[in-house]
Amino acid sequence: MPKDGGIGASTKRREDIRFLTGKGRYTDDINLRGQAYAHFVRSEVAHGRIKGIDFAAAEAMEGVVKVFTAADFAGVGGIPCGWQITDKHGKVMLEPKHPVLADGKVRHVGDPICVVVADTYEQARDAAEMIEIDIEELPAVLDMKAAIEPGGTLVHEEIGSNLCFDWGFVEENKAAVDEAFAKAAHVTTLELVNNRLVANPMEPRVAVADFESHSDQYTLYTTSQNPHVIRLLMGAFVLGIPEHKLRVVAPDVGGGFGSKIYHYAEEAFVTFAAKVVKRPVKWTSSRSEAFLSDAQGRDHVTKIELALDAENNFTAIRTDTYANMGAYLSTFAPAIPTWLHGTLMAGNYKTPLIYVNVKAVFTNTIPVDAYRGAGRPEATFQLERLVDKAARELGVDPVALRRQNFITEFPYQTPVAVVYDTGNYHATMDKLLEISDHAGFEARRMESAARGKLRGFGIAHYIEACGIAPSNLVGQLGARAGLYESATVRVNATGSISVYTGSHSHGQGHETSFAQVVAEMIGIDAAQIDIVHGDTSNTPMGMGTYGSRSLAVGGSAIVKATNKIINKAKKIASHLLEAAEGDIELKDGKFTVAGTDKSVDWVGVTLAAYVPHNYPLESLEPGLEETAFYDPSNFTYPSGAYGCEVEVDADTGQVTVLAFSAADDFGNIVNPMIVEGQVQGGLAQGIGQALMENCAYDENGQLLSGSFMDYAMPRATDLPMFNVDHSCVTPCTHNPLGVKGCGEAGAIGSPPAVVNAVIDALIRGGHDVKHIDMPLTPSRVWAAING
Repeated sequence: MPKDGGIGASTKRREDIRFLTGKGRYTDDINLRGQAYAHFVRSEVAHGRIKGIDFAAAEAMEGVVKVFTAADFAGVGGIPCGWQITDKHGKVMLEPKHPVLADGKVRHVGDPICVVVADTYEQARDAAEMIEIDIEELPAVLDMKAAIEPGGTLVHEEIGSNLCFDWGFVEENKAAVDEAFAKAAHVTTLELVNNRLVANPMEPRVAVADFESHSDQYTLYTTSQNPHVIRLLMGAFVLGIPEHKLRVVAPDVGGGFGSKIYHYAEEAFVTFAAKVVKRPVKWTSSRSEAFLSDAQGRDHVTKIELALDAENNFTAIRTDTYANMGAYLSTFAPAIPTWLHGTLMAGNYKTPLIYVNVKAVFTNTIPVDAYRGAGRPEATFQLERLVDKAARELGVDPVALRRQNFITEFPYQTPVAVVYDTGNYHATMDKLLEISDHAGFEARRMESAARGKLRGFGIAHYIEACGIAPSNLVGQLGARAGLYESATVRVNATGSISVYTGSHSHGQGHETSFAQVVAEMIGIDAAQIDIVHGDTSNTPMGMGTYGSRSLAVGGSAIVKATNKIINKAKKIASHLLEAAEGDIELKDGKFTVAGTDKSVDWVGVTLAAYVPHNYPLESLEPGLEETAFYDPSNFTYPSGAYGCEVEVDADTGQVTVLAFSAADDFGNIVNPMIVEGQVQGGLAQGIGQALMENCAYDENGQLLSGSFMDYAMPRATDLPMFNVDHSCVTPCTHNPLGVKGCGEAGAIGSPPAVVNAVIDALIRGGHDVKHIDMPLTPSRVWAAING
């Protein structure tokens, strides 16, 4: 059994004490002396030319400090994109400028045009209503396929096309893939939509900035998943602020799901404005504003094909996807449908030939970027729906078809570049069938039929790539930042420890799990270890938290730094014990000379490091503090089997999720309770996408789902009690903890499992339904049933 507070213990999250007692410190809790308030005036049309802005009346109103327009940002850089894609023709993607405030044109509903800064928020809002903006409305570009036809309306005239890039991967496979399809004994084809989503974290975005003229120092408090990246992008590329003059602080952050990775215009605005108006400036998003300003997720239209031989072995996969970029390129947007999607198209299957084509398209909609899973849910949904459809066309069991084509030997080089180091897909499938009582499904189905309901069981098997790496590879693929992580471990004289990490926690439980790792390595109580994150002024340069990288990358940096601490501490202990360094052993917080009872405890060594009266000064500096950077050599590859059991009311189309089981392989587990919570949260989001969430625009580019009145979020009553298992363990081979990542798995594997279950229920009920696009609302299911 794991020791209390060490690796493997289900230690309660220490951070929950302050959250549950109302002691959390979120960005909106930060109020600086003399601060002014910003209110953004946003476009009410999707596409148009700005003919004029009359803000004289607004600026004359009581309390108004200044009204800002694009003219105030002349010479200021645009919001940068962090990833550059080179397409299948060797052409670099088209990259239009993304101004802080709309300059000359508006390109989506919610595009910021001007900003009122006033003494109070109410004054800023009232003044904003007095601003008159003359916009010549233009046709809205919405349909991705029509958008790239010649002669159409352009979102950005200056780049001459709505096609950002046309990416082919692996391009040299294309001819062989086409030949495999020509020779196939069976081909399954599926056209589907991966619906657009709004992240909707618990805490809307907030930005508060201050400028100290005497030191030329800027400070930005913001709801960010990666404060160091915000400092780099905003300082270097937008406002031209030297990094040592710009401090970015991300305090407690109430959820992100990807939407808080990016550098947003509002952050740049308040930082810029604080210097201009000579006082702090604060902006707090309303929930309605978040629907119009936060980057959204998914939004792919795909045709995918599977070629099989006469024995039902997979021989080739071919996909053609249109990926919506929205009106501008968000920070990581180009990487999502390409390197985080195309490289996962092998799934869990030994398919020898794969070709993925992605056309990224500009439209007059809110920018699209990573949302929980980021590319992997899109790949998994395509593949797992396709495999299920193929099994039905072939008349074989969907589980058996998957098993037949599972990868079984590792490491495995996929045809889409990545190498899976470990995995056991049969084990997770076996565990799923066990915990879901798959054998008893037929009896349950008959019970539902007796009540006039259709019951179905859907399976999905997923694999994802986490901890994007290594930096030298992703640099070749277009990443404009490194993807390492960092940690500084500072040991105090009395033995307590502060760990400064470049990762950021916004719900993952870092303050608990990171402490467990260090406690295990040294053998001390985790309560003696403090985790510090979120402030660029006292943490080493890091890339933040996303892509399930926290433990695999951030935790590995902590392990490296802690190992340096231990190595130095052993040198001190060897001096104190008058023994050879190689004979010193550390266990349970005590240094012992091997084979003897001579020992010195942890505090004895740490005190000697800072009170060096008896210390090897000739070979060691005093003190006990080390920094390490960790750049992974490969992705990690979590995988799992998910099973969903649903009941469908054929008269109304209502789908009820009765049971959901998840058998995951996350490698080694640091805190099982945190892992289970992460999986359950992901499952809720994935089921939400499958059944109810959908971001919709009308023909004029107006957002139809701009509030919770129109955008359906899953509630507790929409979800079953989840059956989560992570006992199937194949440790990662290339990080010191053997961990793989767990934060996105639930959102990746659940949508296809839900849709497969509904299709299964309908087919078992005698309805010839091949596919229904998400979300599977009652109206869509009823329409499919009734033709």
